[in-house]
Parts: sequence; C-alpha cells; structure tokens
Amino acid sequence: MITVHITEDHKMLVEGLQKAINESEIATVTGVSYNLAESRKALVFGPPDVLLLDLTLPDGYGVDYCTEVRKKYPEIKILILTSHDEYSVARRVMENGASGYILKNSLSEEVIAGIETVMDGKIFLCEEIDILMKKGANNVVWLTKREEELLKLIVEGYTNQEAADKLFLSLETIKSYRKNIIQKLGVRNSMALVRMAIEKKLV
Repeated sequence: MITVHITEDHKMLVEGLQKAINESEIATVTGVSYNLAESRKALVFGPPDVLLLDLTLPDGYGVDYCTEVRKKYPEIKILILTSHDEYSVARRVMENGASGYILKNSLSEEVIAGIETVMDGKIFLCEEIDILMKKGANNVVWLTKREEELLKLIVEGYTNQEAADKLFLSLETIKSYRKNIIQKLGVRNSMALVRMAIEKKLV
C-alpha cells in the first residue's frame, strides 16, 4: 500500500482527498499537515512514499519546500496539487524536483492515477497542465535563477557594476550573464532586452 502525506491548508479539500485515497485500495493517507512547519515535523518522524503538496501555504511557498524535501528525502515522490495553472509555475516546480502536477479541479480518479504514476518512477501531469506544458515549451525562454535576478536589475536600470555589487558577483560574471540573456532572448541591445522582458513578463 502506497503511503501518502497531504500538506494542504483547505480542510474540506483534505477531507475529500483522504476519503478518495483511502477508498482507492491503492494508497492510504498516513498524515496530514496544514502548513509547512507541520509538514517538516511529520516527515522527520515518518517519510511517506508520496507527498501531496499545495503550493500556497500560510507559512511559505511550495516551490521552495519542494527543493528542500528533494534534498532531505530523495526517496519521497512529490505530487503537486494546486490551483496555479501558469506554465512558468508548473515548469519551475517540476525543475525543483516534483514528480507530478495536478490542478485542484481535477477528479479524484486523476489524483489516484497521479499517485500510482509517480510511484512507478514516472512523471504525471493532469490533462490541462500537460497541454499547457506542450504549448508553453515552444514559446517560453528559460533563464537560470541568476539570469532572472540580473534581468530584473537590468529592467530596473542597474549598471553592470551596480548589479555585480547587488548580487555579490564579479563584473566579468555579470557581463557573461548579460551576454547569455541577450543570446537567449535573441535581442541586439539592452533597450530591446528591457522591452522584451516586459512584454514577455519575464520579470
């Protein structure tokens, strides 16, 4: 039997998930937490096979927690259950170690299927997110975290030296990052870079 821990702050949703999962005869809910602090304590005492995780919790954001869990408990499969249907959010979470992504309006059968799929070592995306990811993959430019930080500073008008000081990096590193960003976005100069960043909502 697959063990599942739910980290979600909406109690009515949690109750429905518990019932559906426990009646599936495939998995059983061994723990519930309504915030990240409770979840951290629970995982220490008994890591589940699958962590069913909401992204927006009272004391933090699930994207960062996803990374934390993957580092401490690499054996846990993380299945995101959220109302966020943005491509950028889904992509970032998957890059941070999640094994699956399901929207809260999905049927309970899809949640069960997600649990089974991630336990088999595969990636699971609900139908809406699967379509979204396929569309977005053709249109979105991906920047590293540092490149995103630098791009934000460029849009705000920081010079290379000011950005270097702000990010505690060398001037040469900043120049290299700026060059990478310009190449990825396919622009010729900083003015075009700022315009595209704003148009594509990259910052």
